[in-house]
Amino acid sequence: MSPDMPAKAGRLDHLRLTLREFPPLIWSFLYFFFLLTGYYVLRPVRDAMGASADVQAVFPAALVRWASERGWDLGGLTLQLLFTGTFVAMLLLQPVYGALVSRFPRRVFLPVLYLLFIVCLIGFHLLFEREAPGRGAAFFIWVAVFNLFAVSVFWSFMADIYSDPEARRLYGFIAAGGTVGGFTGPSLTSLLVGQVGVANLLLVSAVLLGLCVVCILRLGRWARLRETERGWRGAEQAMGGSVLAGLRLLRDEPLLRAMAVVMFFGVGVGTLLYNEQAAIARAFFPEDGDRTAYYASIDLAINLVTILVQLFVTRPLLVRFGVKPALLIPAFAILGGFALLSASPLPMLVAVVQVLTRAGEFSLAKPARETIYTRVGREIRYKGKAVVDTAVYRFGDLFFVWSHKALAVFGSSLVFGVGALVAAGLGLGAFRLVREQARLPADPDRR
Repeated sequence: MSPDMPAKAGRLDHLRLTLREFPPLIWSFLYFFFLLTGYYVLRPVRDAMGASADVQAVFPAALVRWASERGWDLGGLTLQLLFTGTFVAMLLLQPVYGALVSRFPRRVFLPVLYLLFIVCLIGFHLLFEREAPGRGAAFFIWVAVFNLFAVSVFWSFMADIYSDPEARRLYGFIAAGGTVGGFTGPSLTSLLVGQVGVANLLLVSAVLLGLCVVCILRLGRWARLRETERGWRGAEQAMGGSVLAGLRLLRDEPLLRAMAVVMFFGVGVGTLLYNEQAAIARAFFPEDGDRTAYYASIDLAINLVTILVQLFVTRPLLVRFGVKPALLIPAFAILGGFALLSASPLPMLVAVVQVLTRAGEFSLAKPARETIYTRVGREIRYKGKAVVDTAVYRFGDLFFVWSHKALAVFGSSLVFGVGALVAAGLGLGAFRLVREQARLPADPDRR
């Protein structure tokens, strides 16, 4: 045997592995691409409703009359009320989601969930065409609920069909599908809104969700064949258990509690930064055009940095070093950024910290957290994860959006100083999560 034969054999094994993973990788990439494209088609419509000065369009007529009789200005509390409504909706829907995943196998509840989203979009299309009062609040809350549940279910499905080593190799590329969708969705909205109108954009998103169902069916077929070959038991059976099992798991499982801490403080830094950025942008860029250009440059930089890291850094970092650096590097970068902002809250520095915060979350922290779920049981993967990704997320949103309103009266330096403490909480949560995931089995029983 020649000396280079082992190297050639290694390369051939790697090539065979890559070819075997290629079809499901493409379907996973397309699934996340269609999902995020559909969401980002809807997001500008949602944001426009949240920023609308027409309270009749946003809130139900009865609520507007009730507030008017008491001299309350709903317009000044629009975002706070919408975030509160979103959190309440998340709590009410947890048992519904729990019932769905408890009583039906994966091949049923995944397509059914997306078909329900499509039916809702068709209903909202009718409301927008008729300019029904209160459509803004209903749509804002629904889009927030849809986004968190749909993305959470996507990653639960990925953790169900990929093993931990596969997740470390592939999640960076799969996440890049969502980043490309983040480019494509707003572009579609800008291109089509003037031609088809706002109401018909909802039908565009419905078509994209229909394509997600096609990807789910193709991936499900591949996953069932592989699970049969590997003897993974129960993946196509209903999980059973309580519809409120997710809340119980959050109470009982140290890993989920650590995930919840990371989620809560991660949402906190994002919410404080987003809201204070809006105030700083209004002060430094009074013209709408200048302010729009400022935000556009930030979004462009975030997407560019995110996709570069996803394609060239995430995979080698996770494969070689595991989740620890991918969780801790973004946390420390955010802490340093907020410390600088508390001393010098200038628009350009705010933009840099925003890029670090969001790009680090999308390209490193999120894929790292999602790989951990490949090493836990299916009930944690679907039910416990959904509670963290939806209820805990929206509780953080609710808590910090009201906190910012109280802190903002004291100025940007105090907001960012408190933000640094929140970022420290994120770092401590990330350390705890690293410790808890190290206790998980490397090759769990995938039931």
